[in-house]
Order: sequence, then structure tokens, then C-alpha cells
Amino acid sequence: MDATTHTSTHRGHDGAQAVDLGLGPIMRHGLVLLRRNLWLIAAVIAVAVGTAVVMTMLETPRYTAESTVEINLQTDAVLGEELESDTREVDWDIELFLNTQLEILRSRALAERVVRRLNLAANERFFAAMETPDTMQASEQARLDAAVGMVRSGFKVDLPRDSQIARLSFTSTDPQISAALVDAYAAEFIQSNLQRKFDSSAYARNFVAEQLEEARARLETSERALNAYARQAGLIRTRDPSNEDSSAAGSVTASSLMQLNEAANTAQAARIEAEARWNAERAQPLFASQTVLSSPTVQALMNRRAELQGRLEAAKERYLADHPTVRTLEAEVAAVEASLNRAANEARNSVRAGYQATAAAEQRLRSQVGSLQGATLAEQDRSVRYNTLAREADTNRSIYDGLLQRYRELNASSGITASNIAIVDAAQVPGSPSSPSLARNIMIAVLLGFALAIVLVFLRDQLDDRLRIPEDVESKVGLPLLGVIMRSENPEPAEELVDPKSILAEGYNALRTSLLYSTREGLPKILLVTSAQPAEGKTTTSYAVARGFARVGKRVLLIDADLRRPSIHKMMAIENTKGLSSILVGQATVHESTATSDLDGLHVLPAGPIPPSPAELLSSPRMAALLEQLGRSYDLVVIDSAPILGLADSTELAALADGVIVVIEADRGRGGQLKNALRRLRSSAPVILGAVLTKFDPKRAGNQYSSYYGYEDYRYGEPGTKAA
Repeated sequence: MDATTHTSTHRGHDGAQAVDLGLGPIMRHGLVLLRRNLWLIAAVIAVAVGTAVVMTMLETPRYTAESTVEINLQTDAVLGEELESDTREVDWDIELFLNTQLEILRSRALAERVVRRLNLAANERFFAAMETPDTMQASEQARLDAAVGMVRSGFKVDLPRDSQIARLSFTSTDPQISAALVDAYAAEFIQSNLQRKFDSSAYARNFVAEQLEEARARLETSERALNAYARQAGLIRTRDPSNEDSSAAGSVTASSLMQLNEAANTAQAARIEAEARWNAERAQPLFASQTVLSSPTVQALMNRRAELQGRLEAAKERYLADHPTVRTLEAEVAAVEASLNRAANEARNSVRAGYQATAAAEQRLRSQVGSLQGATLAEQDRSVRYNTLAREADTNRSIYDGLLQRYRELNASSGITASNIAIVDAAQVPGSPSSPSLARNIMIAVLLGFALAIVLVFLRDQLDDRLRIPEDVESKVGLPLLGVIMRSENPEPAEELVDPKSILAEGYNALRTSLLYSTREGLPKILLVTSAQPAEGKTTTSYAVARGFARVGKRVLLIDADLRRPSIHKMMAIENTKGLSSILVGQATVHESTATSDLDGLHVLPAGPIPPSPAELLSSPRMAALLEQLGRSYDLVVIDSAPILGLADSTELAALADGVIVVIEADRGRGGQLKNALRRLRSSAPVILGAVLTKFDPKRAGNQYSSYYGYEDYRYGEPGTKAA
């Protein structure tokens, strides 16, 4: 549709746009439905609330007792006199662990333990509290099964998120029974948890004991086989059974070889050191040797020689060379020199003697090592089987020691593990019923009633295809909206059209503007006005359109083509003795049949006498030729035709017109009916310009949101009124 089509919107459209920005179409439509069906919604809610009140008064009071228990992820193990907390990390997911505990609480096994603990299968008061007193007449097993089922159905457990405190509750008609059952559930939950741990520990002890006995037998067998082979092979081993490393075991021969080899290596190092000292000693002069100079005897003789030489030099200065004193001193010096040489040689020979001794010791040790190597190699050949048996014995001993340690731990911790479940709050006997709750039931009834009312409103809206507001023309029929005509309080709309300031005239003025730009060529030459059913305002619309264009200087001819129920001649107070039917049958000419009106430029061609077959006349070649002739004579030809449904008149005329306007009465026209009418109309391939919504009452549409709401609020003021 062209942009000019929207000229028919009201003067308050800007205000509606502000609402459009804040509310979406779906929300607006929802608010519309709520406002329009407010009484229906209130009635449904009232019925729901009344039903809830009656049901609450008739329902038996029920009492709910609650208890809370803490479910820890770790337990305290009591060993001897010490309390050691088992803080091993939980390998499974915490949430999975807690959900498992909740399923245990809901299990049939735990419910059966509670039933047996309180002997509920024989408790008549319990069955009365569960509103099944006739169960006492059944067999014992049937009562037991029934009691277990009732306990499970009345018991509830809830574990809030991010918490390890579970809330246990039980509901019945007896407050004492409810409290006793909740406490029994908490106690049996703890007992069953401990029992499962004890049973698991007993199974583990028995299993470990069996494995321990088998390991002991294997260890004894492997030890006997090892000793027997060592005796047979003549092996003497220094093996320590407590040492798991079998390579640590060795024979006496190997130990001796290791000791001798270590001693030989030590002797070789000593010999090398002594040989180096001797080679260095003999490579230097006698009295340049550090060994000789460090000898105390050599040092004493050298001091004695120095002393005597000093005395000899002094004597030579005093006496002659052959003096007895000189000769005595020379003899003493010579004796000291001889003693000094002997002492120096003895010191050097001591180094050589040390070298020779270390070399001899090394040779002896190397000889012994060589003799033991052969014995050791022979023993190693015999030790291959021994080592295999030794490793097997060590493995069996390791397994035996591990199982023995585990068996001792199980015996120490059996039956003395504390529970990881603790009662936080014991149940108290409820003093007031938990249900029925009148306030809660009323709230639920209000919510359910509102939901039901919404469903009814939605179904009603979906089943109601009436066009109530201008927006429905495009959404439900698919036609462009050319204009909106307000409902007139005047029983004669033609009289109101005379006043150009009336709301009716304003609406048709907007329609006139839309028609001027409804096609590419502008205003259609021949314009057909029709509707789906009678009395929708098509005749008034035809007259108003013709009058509107005549007022702006157009030569307009208004043709009453409703040959079944003509009404334009009545509206304009003219004769109907001659008209369209007279021209089509050849009894009159156009000039004779056309009448003038009180408005210059507006001519009227009434229907004339009602023919026996209007459809045949309208579909005749004379009608096409007539319209062609009139189109040349007038600026605009407006044709008021019969309704579409049930008649072929409008379909025949639509094929001859340049444009078709479909008139729809607000709050009366239905989408399905209009689609059927348009389907028939389109069979002749007409040019449908759009639709005009007539008799629109904004006050009634106020229950629905529409951009046309408030249309009538802006009107011409009274003379002398100051403009806003």
C-alpha cells in the first residue's frame, strides 16, 4: 500500500507512537485481551477460589513432623583410646555422594527397617493415621507390604543446594505418628549406615584372612625350595629374609673375593705410592733428598760435623798442621763423615725397603684374588636357579607382610568406626496441621484460575475473527486500509456529511486523499464500492466519496448499481422511475436517466425499476459500453453495487471498474467471511484498492489498543474558542 494510505490515521497518532516504542505488539495485544475479558477472568478466578475454599473445608487435617540430619563426607575412626579423623579425600563427586544418600533414605529397605522398628504392621493407630483402617483385616505379609508402601509415600527428604543438612519429614493425620516415624527414620538411617560399614568390614576381613592363608602357604613352600637348592648346590648365603632386595644376598666366597679385591686395590695404591717415592729418591743426590735430610740421625751427625769442622779451623789457625790437636780433630771429622754417609744411605734404603714390601704384599693379594675368582664364577653358575627361587620367596613374603598388616588394621578398626551421619534436630510433635492451608490453596486457586482464564481468553480470541480495530483489516483480511469512518450518532449520515466539520466528513476527506494516490495513475476513473454483506455502509461511502470529489471541482457521477435493493434515490430524494436498468434495457438514455444534486459537479444515476435478472443486465455488453461512455464524460464514476456474498453483481462490475473499494463494518465483519467474499471477487481479476472500516467506535475499541483510539478527541472548536 502507498504511503498515502496512512493519511486516514487519526490526529492523535503521535501519542500512540510513543506507546509503540515502549510496548511490543504481543504485549499490547495481551493487554487488550485482558481489558476486554476482565469480567470473564474475574468470574473464572472467583469460581476457582470458591472451589478451593470448599475443598479446603472438606479435607482432613494433616500434620507434618520434620527432623534434620547432617551427612558428612568423612568419618571418625576410634582406634584404642585415640580418636583419629579419617580425612582422606573423597574420590567421587560430592554431589553424587549426597544424591546416593538421598536414594538410600528413599529406599524400600530403609522403610522396611522403620516399619519393623515401630511394629507398624500391627499398629492400628498407624493405619488409621494413614486413612486406611481396613488394612488391619489383611494378612501379616499384606499388612507389612502396605505399611512399607504407606511409609514411603508419606516420607519426604530434601537436601538444599550447597548444604549437607538433609530435612526429613513425614505427613499423616496423627501428629504423634508423624513425629515418631521421622525420628525412627533418622535413627534407622544411622544404624543402616553403620551396619553396611560393619558388613563390608566383615567381608573384607574374611577375604583378607583367606588371602593371608594362601600367601603364607606359598611363602613356606618357596622358602623350603630355596633352602633345599642351596643345600644341594653347596651354596652358603648371607641372605636376610626381611630385606626385600634379593640382590643384597651373597655367598661367603663372593664376600671373601670382594674383601680381598678391595685389599689388593689398597695394596696396589700403596705400592704405586712407594714406587713413586723410591724413584724420586734415587734420582737425586744423597744429601739433596728430603728423606735423608729429615732423618734425626743425619741431622745430628751433620751438626756434629759442623761443630768439629769449626774447631778444626780454629786449631789450624793456632797450631801447625802436624800438631796433635789438629790431627785429633781431623780424625774425628773423618769418623763423623763416615757415620754420616752410613746414616744417609740407611735413610734412602728404608724408602726402597718400603717399596719392596708393598710390591710383595700386592703380589700376594693378587694371587689370592685370582684363586677366588674362579671359585666365584663357578658359584655364580650355580646361583642362577638360587636367585630365581630367592626372588619368588621375597615376592611371597612381601605379599604376606602386606596382607598381614591389612588384616591387623581391619581387626583393629572393625566395629569401632563412628557414623558420618548425625542428627541435628530431632522431630517435635507438630501443634498445627500442615495441610490443608487455606491461604496456600486460595493462592493456588487464584493462579490456576488465572491460567485457566488466560487459556479461555486466548481460545476466545483465536475463535473470534471479527474485525474490531483498524489494524485487523491488514492482519486478518490482508487488505490495505484506505480509511476509517467513525460511527455516527445521526440516523441519517447523509445529513451529517453536509457539515464539512463533522467527524464523519473528516473521515471521508481522509479517504478521498488516499484515493487520489491509490494507483500509479492517481485517482481511478471508474470506482466500484462494495461490501461482503448488506448494511455495512457501502451506499453512504459511495455517496460520501462522490460528494467529496465533487466539492474539490471534479465532475462526478454516482451510479446506484444495486438493482436489488436500491437506496441512493432515497438518500438524495430523487425520482427512481428511470435509471440504470432503463438504460441497459434500452427504455431510456443516459441524459434522461441522470439527475442533478444540490452540489455542483455531482450527478446521480439511480437504479431505476428493479429488473427480474440484475446479474444478466450488469454482465451485458451494454453495461461495459455504458461505463466506457460515462468514463469519457466524467472525471470520476462511483458505482454503488450489491453485496458480494450470495450475489454475482459485484463480481461482474469489478471486472469493469478501474478500482474496487471494500467496505467493512467494524465489530461486525468477520475475517473468514471477508476472505470468502474476496476470493469470489478476485475470480474476475479486479483491481482492489483496499478497504474502508466503517462505523468504528473508538470508545468500544478502547478495550483494545489501537492507534485510532482517541480519534474523536480532536475536533473543531466552537466559534470564539482560543486555539491551544
